[in-house]
Amino acid sequence: MMHQQRSEGRLSPSGDTEDIVMVLAPRLAYFAGVARTEHVTRAAQEMQVPQSTLSRAMVRLEQDLGVDLFARRGRTVSLTPAGRTFLGSVERALAEIERAADEVRADADPTTGKVAFGFLHTMGSETVPALIRAFRVDHPRVRFSLVQNYGEAMIERLRSGELDLCLTSPVPDAPDLVGRRLDEQKLRLVVPADHRLASRRRIRLAEAADEAFVTLEPGYGLRRITDDLCRQAGFRPRVAFEGEEAETLRGLVAAGLGVALLPPPAVPRPGVVELTVTAPRAAREIGVAWLDGHPDTPPVAAFKRFLLSRRGNLLPE
Repeated sequence: MMHQQRSEGRLSPSGDTEDIVMVLAPRLAYFAGVARTEHVTRAAQEMQVPQSTLSRAMVRLEQDLGVDLFARRGRTVSLTPAGRTFLGSVERALAEIERAADEVRADADPTTGKVAFGFLHTMGSETVPALIRAFRVDHPRVRFSLVQNYGEAMIERLRSGELDLCLTSPVPDAPDLVGRRLDEQKLRLVVPADHRLASRRRIRLAEAADEAFVTLEPGYGLRRITDDLCRQAGFRPRVAFEGEEAETLRGLVAAGLGVALLPPPAVPRPGVVELTVTAPRAAREIGVAWLDGHPDTPPVAAFKRFLLSRRGNLLPE
């Protein structure tokens, strides 16, 4: 009967990695402590566990592995060659676990922790730097991991846990997300400086129905807004070029390759004229989103409160 129990306690060499880890992981720190002191009683005292618990754990570990890790002489033990090989990997694994624990504790520190923050490309040159500068007046040592991307990609990174918060447009409406509207940004029709409409200050979007448009690629929030506004104006835009970044589109417009609906630039660009669109109402909502039910670390909670306090005053004048 005893022989049968020992056989069932051993791990099969072909066992699943997950099963092996679940069985071995709780005993690795015990093993390292005994190996370091080469004395069960002394190790038990240092780790503040009963000696009997430690002894049973080492016996079971050897049974699970099917290998003798220690040569025993009373309460004194020494590592076998297999034990020394095992110890090297165990110490590296425990050091990595300790490093990971230190890292997550540091990221959650209220004073010096980290916020993983995503935002649209069009927010990167002016809006986000100004926000972070204002936030760090009261939180000077909080660190940021910044990610620029288009809206759908940032939402996926929220869901995967890579981001804590993101500024996006349109504000997402999904059961697993929380979205809060923060501000509104007017869009303008950008035309080449020598365009037939360049002498105008205002325009109805329907007047551009025959123009070639340069737009962001499908999947970008601004592309969806462009398509929707053109549909409201009674036409489907004839897309000549698609890109991934608003300022590249402005360059294409300056080169005479089309017109575009874009938010205001951080710095005026020569070669283009930006017209106010009077109909339909051309604007996009900017909001902050996070994963519903996801617990916030203190620095994330502080930055979330800060962003929500900027409602209506998010964008630079």
